[in-house]
Amino acid sequence: MSKGRSIKLYLVDGTPGGLITAEIMNWTGHVLCGPRARLPDLLLRNEAKRSGVYLLLGSDEVVPKAYIGESDDLAERFKNHQQLGKSSKADASEKLDDWDRICLISSKDANLTKGHVKYLESRLIALAKQAGRSKLVNVQKAPYKGLPEADEADMEYFVEQVESLLPVLGIDILRAPKAKPTTQSSPAFVMEVKKHGLFAKGQEVDGEFVVLEGSQARLAWEGVPGSYQGLFEELVQQGVLAKDKQLMVFTKNYPFKSPSAAASIVAGRSASGPMSWYLEGSNQTYGQWQSLTELKALADTSNGDGQAQ
Repeated sequence: MSKGRSIKLYLVDGTPGGLITAEIMNWTGHVLCGPRARLPDLLLRNEAKRSGVYLLLGSDEVVPKAYIGESDDLAERFKNHQQLGKSSKADASEKLDDWDRICLISSKDANLTKGHVKYLESRLIALAKQAGRSKLVNVQKAPYKGLPEADEADMEYFVEQVESLLPVLGIDILRAPKAKPTTQSSPAFVMEVKKHGLFAKGQEVDGEFVVLEGSQARLAWEGVPGSYQGLFEELVQQGVLAKDKQLMVFTKNYPFKSPSAAASIVAGRSASGPMSWYLEGSNQTYGQWQSLTELKALADTSNGDGQAQ
């Protein structure tokens, strides 16, 4: 059974759309996030004068883009970004106006060395690539191997905390689908499109609908333009969907925001998730299963079986 943990969020401006700091109890790390428009205020804070890792995040695409970098002075690094971004030859990571959100990851005790932040950057890039939830615009880098064994172990703990904290801030780029079901996972669901001879299997895990590796999908998007077409094409480009004869096959577990998004990618057209997915081994649809699960939870609460607060 997974354990709970306490996370402290502080709205610097008193509004959820402004600067936000985040910490975990008994962890020396510190996260500061804010919209691109608040960059001047963000850079005036003490956290920006530390060494650390930063994330640039974009949200105007089907699959959001991201950049992960490091610096021993985050504020100076962003000044360089601004200067480089004015050049006509600047790449995507250097043009700050192309990003919607900025996140700084540092240590409260200012104890991260250049080696620590290079290792942290390397690990976060690797995790983001593994998760496949974003289009990384980073230049390819080899894993950083310059830390002593003890320091590497400490930084792995640091990475684990970052993985736990970022989704709370709505940043899912490191969040890989779990390889095995958890206590929070639903039963398995299946979807068949007999006309095209395809079969897919999925499961609700941690609030997302995960289509499992080996599931099949249509060879190409056949629905009306728009809708989930962009996501379908992006999954093909990323290699999540790979051609296998006359069908596409999921090369790994892939999480979707809803069962309808998952069903649409499998069917190659817009589809209703609650009506398309069936509880494995039964004629019960996902929608029916969800309704019965909710009714049971309400009944348990009425009978006093709910978890103590």
